[in-house]
Amino acid sequence: MFQCIIQRCLFCCLIITIFFNPIPLLAQSPLAMGSAEIYQQLRQLQVLGSVLYIGAHPDDENNSLLPYLAKEKKYRTAYLSLTRGDGGQNLIGPEQGIELGLIRTQELLAARRIDGAEQYFSSAYEFGFSKSANETLRYWNKQKVLADMVWVIRKFQPDIIINRFPPDARAGHAHHTASAMLSIEAFKAAADATQFPEQLKEGVTIWQAKRLLWNTFNFGGANTTSDTQLKIDAGVYNPIIGKNYGELGGEARSMHKSQGEGRPRRKGQIYEYFATIAGDSAKNSLMDGIVTDWNRIPNEGAALALAIQAIIDHYQFDHSEKSVEALVKLYHQFQNISFIGSWWYQKKKEIEDLIIACAGVFIEATTDTEYAVSGEKLTVNFFLNKRTDVNLQLDRILLNTSGEQSYDTILNKATPANTNWLLSESFTVPLKTSYSQPYWFAKPMADIGTFNVTDYGLIGNAESDPAFVAKFVFSMNEISWTITRPVQYKYVDPVRGELHQPLIVIAPMVISLDKQVLLAKVSNTGKSNTSITPLLLQFKSNFTVPAIPIKISLKDGEQYLFSKDTLMDLNAGSIYPYTFDMNQILENKTASNISAEISYEGNGKKYAAVHYLKAIKYDHIPAIHYFYKDNTIVVNDLIKTVSKKLAYIIGAGDLVPEALAQLGYTVDYLKEADITPEKLSKYQAVMVGIRAYNIHEWLTNKNDVLNQYISKGGHLIVQYLKTNQVGNKKVKVGPYAFSITNTRITEENAPVNMLNPSHPFLNYPNKISDNDFKGWVQERSTYQMEPVAAPYNAVLSMNDTGEKQTEGSLITAQYGKGNFTYISMTLFRQLPAGVTGAYRLLANIIALKPHP
Repeated sequence: MFQCIIQRCLFCCLIITIFFNPIPLLAQSPLAMGSAEIYQQLRQLQVLGSVLYIGAHPDDENNSLLPYLAKEKKYRTAYLSLTRGDGGQNLIGPEQGIELGLIRTQELLAARRIDGAEQYFSSAYEFGFSKSANETLRYWNKQKVLADMVWVIRKFQPDIIINRFPPDARAGHAHHTASAMLSIEAFKAAADATQFPEQLKEGVTIWQAKRLLWNTFNFGGANTTSDTQLKIDAGVYNPIIGKNYGELGGEARSMHKSQGEGRPRRKGQIYEYFATIAGDSAKNSLMDGIVTDWNRIPNEGAALALAIQAIIDHYQFDHSEKSVEALVKLYHQFQNISFIGSWWYQKKKEIEDLIIACAGVFIEATTDTEYAVSGEKLTVNFFLNKRTDVNLQLDRILLNTSGEQSYDTILNKATPANTNWLLSESFTVPLKTSYSQPYWFAKPMADIGTFNVTDYGLIGNAESDPAFVAKFVFSMNEISWTITRPVQYKYVDPVRGELHQPLIVIAPMVISLDKQVLLAKVSNTGKSNTSITPLLLQFKSNFTVPAIPIKISLKDGEQYLFSKDTLMDLNAGSIYPYTFDMNQILENKTASNISAEISYEGNGKKYAAVHYLKAIKYDHIPAIHYFYKDNTIVVNDLIKTVSKKLAYIIGAGDLVPEALAQLGYTVDYLKEADITPEKLSKYQAVMVGIRAYNIHEWLTNKNDVLNQYISKGGHLIVQYLKTNQVGNKKVKVGPYAFSITNTRITEENAPVNMLNPSHPFLNYPNKISDNDFKGWVQERSTYQMEPVAAPYNAVLSMNDTGEKQTEGSLITAQYGKGNFTYISMTLFRQLPAGVTGAYRLLANIIALKPHP
């Protein structure tokens, strides 16, 4: 039903092969543990229990339960989100589709750093709101997503699995329902050697979790809890942390900033309820009948438990270094046990980290540049400070690139107390080093609802491995161990202070076009306009070379529209523009999907730069980068406009202003101080961005001023609201009673009925027909106005299959000499996708005339 929105073509490149990594590396600054956290981790050494929590989206997780499980019960805890939230809405910026999925991935990882859980994903793409679980499973490729879930279960080996949702309509969203349906199947399939047997050749074994539970809930108007269900208080206070788990949950939940999910730090009791779906019933605790300590390791577990308990009993909060020698002895004891399994690897890493933490060792590997360029020099700074007098020795440092060793040095160096030690090494980035790219973008999507991920070293992982990994080899009492750190870009921001960001491997040259959509025929006279907006190419050189021959080309698919040979002096970091005269290039020809290419020679080889490096940066998450082929969609249909002076009020972030510029309008942006009668009188129409009323309380406070503007002949065009609230206050929108509901049309090809065929929205200056509603993406409309009553007029009606007609997607009303319009049709998705009908309809809405 939904058409996947992939903003431009994904760059198909080689991706670093990685193993299932429970701790995301890229987003972490190398901060040392405090004494209280060390004590928490020491106690966690005694726990060998694990929980896998499953939902459909980022922000589906129970943010109070996860820290309770991870930090109170000290179970190894993970959240498996089937999607990355790609099809949702964005409260903080214009990113949609795959870009929003990248943001929400990092928001989940930020939440996990607070609550102590791990994060995994399947290859399912969130294609938009769905009302049918069967439809969801069809678009997701049920067998592929099920196989991913089975792989995660077999790799993680949870003792219990907990579903966020039930497998029925009570889940509230078909993705939610589908996640529960798949989890029930995966619970059984993971233990069945005949299910996905190819996985058993990749280092995993079958795994049967003890039970599958449903974490019932009381929200969204549905109370699915019962006194007959297992009940636990997840709101208990942890004096070591100084918070209860409702407080931690509020902090973690508030990392979902793109979804406007800021939450209070809840205190007091928080009861969670659980119903057993499959496996042994849980009556007294989640782990009924499961051994969660060292007794699950036969013969050798008891001795390890005694050794760990002795370290805990003798731990000194003000002298954590006094535990180092005992931890090293424990590490040696641990290395010599005969049991090797998932818990051996997990606890081995925990001990290694604890030795370094107790010794007060700070280590990092950083660069002074954000980008590593293939074939160019890169300097890495290896830094160490051991802030106690523990007798540790740094034996060796290695640097791995794309899984291969790039640097190795033998040191055998004593580490004086609280002394900074720095080693800087420069090397040439190998030409074969893979460019940094989210691994799920490596191949074109397998289908509309599934990323094409087939490498078992990648399936389930939250993110790609860092491009470069430093290994620090330490020893004490002839016992050695290795600590890894990602090589990161380190810098000092004048406002935020010292920051660490991912180090990104890039191509020697990247290019970009300045338009996502190019309108080839725009006219405000009814005649085809011969003047097409120029297309600007910018290419950035990441290397320095004099007098290099370069060919600049513009293509439509594989057909060359234009090419030019030139000789240029390139300097690293410089950006070079080139403007294409599209009137000349497209004279007597049409194009549909334009791309640019820069061809050049270097290192004795020929290269073609065709990809753009996109950076997404917000303060609450690490910087995000990805490559894609920067295409421009060409709309060849005639679009008529009426010249008007417009203003725009930015909302939650969208690309509508760019579309208005393409239509030939000059657009001014208004802020709170601009909402005055004098300022507004300059504009014939004022358009309000998506969800603006839900984030700007001043729009409600200025409603009378806006109504006065309408009454004097202005046209206020409001794009969709998500709720009727702004904070704790009811929004005021327009001159008459106004409210919206959750009614949405999720079938992008749902039939559209013209309720008033003679209405100007459907006739002037463009005659709207059924053809204008073809090719829409993801959905028709969202959060419609209801009920629609006089003096409002509904222009269109539509419905999803099997549902009643709704009329609140496009409504308008006269007020004085002017007009008020509310449009919940998803222009913010259609315009960047180059949907002709969306441009024509928008032009008509803007063209609405005032009344005498």
